[in-house]
Amino acid sequence: MSTKTKLFKSKSIRGLLVNLGIPIGTILLIAIIYFYIYLPSSTNHGESITVPDLTGMKIEELDSFVKEHDLRFSVNDSAYSSEHLPLSVLRQFPKAGSKVKENRMIYISLNRVTPPTLPMPDLVDRSLINAEVVLRSNELVRGMIIYEPSPFQNLVKEMRHGGKTITPGTRITKGAIIDLIVGDGNGPADFTVGSLLGDTFERAKFKLGGWDLHLGKIKIPKGIDTTGIEIFVFKQFPMPGDSVRVGDPIDLWIGPKGYTESEEETNETNRDN
Repeated sequence: MSTKTKLFKSKSIRGLLVNLGIPIGTILLIAIIYFYIYLPSSTNHGESITVPDLTGMKIEELDSFVKEHDLRFSVNDSAYSSEHLPLSVLRQFPKAGSKVKENRMIYISLNRVTPPTLPMPDLVDRSLINAEVVLRSNELVRGMIIYEPSPFQNLVKEMRHGGKTITPGTRITKGAIIDLIVGDGNGPADFTVGSLLGDTFERAKFKLGGWDLHLGKIKIPKGIDTTGIEIFVFKQFPMPGDSVRVGDPIDLWIGPKGYTESEEETNETNRDN
């Protein structure tokens, strides 16, 4: 092969590479400028804002405050806390200290103006420990424990709110303080037995335990099938109001809800007793 031919081929390959390199290099340069210079500057890429703590801030202060931080806010829900002012921020998302983009929406939960209410649970004839658990589960606060003479130690006898007796089912605000009147265990040995009539069998047994009495005989009327149904007390002995002593047994007559015994059954019971 002649020297002239070799030179021609060498120039042709070099020229081809040059012709290909120029457009490729131009494309790469444009891509670098677009992705690493133009795009970050137009989208604030890499820039972030630290979310401020809005907890406790009142609603009328929020708008100007979040705008100063290049953010927005939206009320997501509401709840109640006695430790915060009405219409102040309880919670926020994202949390304080989070890194976000400009103009990010911050979702907040506001404190209600008035606390929600609930029906007062029945704590009477419950143990003090059980009553305290029920109060906590209902977001109520146990106040003073006032002891009164009773043979039943730490058995709740009465519930009070604001110095007044409160009955089960009365609407009361969450966070209310409930005082409990409980037995001191030093009452007289003889006392008046309460009523179990109309109670379910399980609740009657629970009451007997709280009164330091024992379950005596269980009697079911002839021909009554209590299998698979909820059973209730329709008679007891000793009867409500009778005098009993700690540890005495209480006989119970049980049957379906609303059951009433016949005159013949009543006479038979009286003869047995």
